[in-house]
Amino acid sequence: MLRNPLLRGGLIAFLFQFLLQAGLFFCVPLYLSVALGLSAVETGVRILPLSVTLMLAAVGIPKVWPHASPRRVARLGFFALLAGIVSLMGALEIGAGPEVVTVPLLLAGLGIGALASQLGAVTVSSVPDEQSPEVGGLQNTFTNLGASIGTALAGAILVSALTSSFLTGIEDNPQIPETLASQAQVELAGGIQFIPDAALEESLAEAGITGETADAIVEENTESRLAGLRAALAALALLAL
Repeated sequence: MLRNPLLRGGLIAFLFQFLLQAGLFFCVPLYLSVALGLSAVETGVRILPLSVTLMLAAVGIPKVWPHASPRRVARLGFFALLAGIVSLMGALEIGAGPEVVTVPLLLAGLGIGALASQLGAVTVSSVPDEQSPEVGGLQNTFTNLGASIGTALAGAILVSALTSSFLTGIEDNPQIPETLASQAQVELAGGIQFIPDAALEESLAEAGITGETADAIVEENTESRLAGLRAALAALALLAL
């Protein structure tokens, strides 16, 4: 069945759609709930714009543009996803609030909705009716595989960039003693957790680190979190392109 170029193209598009979607859904809640400290309900409300434009695009495109080329719609969908990811990457700055995710998620929702309006029909129509159950199985396999890869890839890149940025930052920061920076290089080389500033401040206080040194470490953690998020989003943008 995979020798069928139309089916193969649809399945690959499903793979990349869910890879990008899962990676985005991994990064955005982390930023909202951990970096900004929003509750689960507040985080869900901030993600809602994506669902709205997704539904509008998925339902509206077939009605408004019934004879559109599936290839063209899919390309526009991936372009909208790319625009949403890039705009979010550019909006992540220190001091930015939760409102910065609204426009990127609106764009991403349009992209996902455009893809949803076409890909299922493409894969099912590419084979005889008696093979429809097999197509459904392949489609589910590729979507789950894409979601798994997207989450793992975004998480791995985020932690790697966060760790590298944090360790470099504390090493170059004159307010942090060299002995403490050296100790961190050894103990945190395996990876740093993505944690809120309040949790880090509490841990530093328990370790007896206070004052300017603690403030400098917290500041480096804040900057490194954003660096990790930007790195993960940059990888997703490259894949979308």
